[in-house]
Amino acid sequence: MKIADHRLLEARFIPSPNHDARRRPDDLGLIVIHCISLPPGQFGTEGITQLFTNRLDPDAHPYYAGIAQLRVSAHLLIRRSGEIIQYVPFDRRAWHAGASCYRGRETCNDFSIGIELEGTDDSPYEAIQYQHLNAVIDALLAAYPTLSRAHITGHEHIAPARKTDPGPHFDWSRLRQAGR
Repeated sequence: MKIADHRLLEARFIPSPNHDARRRPDDLGLIVIHCISLPPGQFGTEGITQLFTNRLDPDAHPYYAGIAQLRVSAHLLIRRSGEIIQYVPFDRRAWHAGASCYRGRETCNDFSIGIELEGTDDSPYEAIQYQHLNAVIDALLAAYPTLSRAHITGHEHIAPARKTDPGPHFDWSRLRQAGR
């Protein structure tokens, strides 16, 4: 995979309005892994894209009524099929981490890239998701020398009081072994 002009060339680009300028564009040092499915536990729907583009209909599903007003995004989504969607260019600050802290640094959105895997905390991820995630990470490391494999973490690790993703079914060993 390849990155040009802060976009992953292999990804379908669907721009999200939910981003802003990074406070320090040269301070990119973390990759955060998340998981999401909308409605919860259902895969292959348009709910994630609708949420990230502020088009989620609160009447389309009972769960949506409580989240439709959120203004959130991620840089990338890797669907269970392997499809990759980019919502925010990597040089912009996506709104994926919320209140968070990594190794004493608050507000992880300022210095991180957020990657969502279509999934749930309580189900295994697909092999193709790991393959594409590793390829994306390799491309990010090649494009942004301030990133490293040593600084990849889960949402659950930077916001442990609020979040549980990517969850116990995410196989960190499959990620950590890649590229070595």
